[in-house]
Amino acid sequence: MEEINRTLFLWINATPQSPAWLLSLATFIARDLIVIVPLLIVGMWLWAPSHRVMPQRELVLKTGIALLYALTISWCVGQLLPHPRPFAIGFGHQFLAHRPDDSYPSDHGTTIFTFALAFVFWHRLWSGVLLLAIGTTIAWSRVYLGVHWPMDMVGGLLVGLLGCLTSHLAWQVYGTRLLSALHQAYRLVFALPIRKGWVQQ
Repeated sequence: MEEINRTLFLWINATPQSPAWLLSLATFIARDLIVIVPLLIVGMWLWAPSHRVMPQRELVLKTGIALLYALTISWCVGQLLPHPRPFAIGFGHQFLAHRPDDSYPSDHGTTIFTFALAFVFWHRLWSGVLLLAIGTTIAWSRVYLGVHWPMDMVGGLLVGLLGCLTSHLAWQVYGTRLLSALHQAYRLVFALPIRKGWVQQ
């Protein structure tokens, strides 16, 4: 498996001869495209058609729970199965500054794939597939720039799947009560914007 991981890495990883525009594009994707996660979460909570408000907020909360579980699982796996990043062992080429901490599974991969899988399972298939495509692009960029192995991203996908499963099970226990409590707190804190019609109540 390690040999496959290294072979795939060398196939994807950029070199000093790679086009500057592609390195710049990959850097933007690797560093900044992940912002789609908080933007969509906040946007879907604050704005929705009247008949979609509570279903969207349920999706937001279930996705948030899945992310918390997935990132916790990711941290535990990283502690149990530490794996150095490519540049930490002098392998390949690095084009993005990063701490030489453990690489497996990727936090970026875990976050975007959990988010995408949540939309596949609990929203609309097309939206989840679109987010999976974005996640694959982020995964490619971080390998291309030399800060992750391909298997780090596969690990992120698997942990994201586990996070969604755990969230689904947890929802049966406390999801509805938590959604109700958060909704009440939101209406209290955002009372003025709600009265002004800037956000949904």
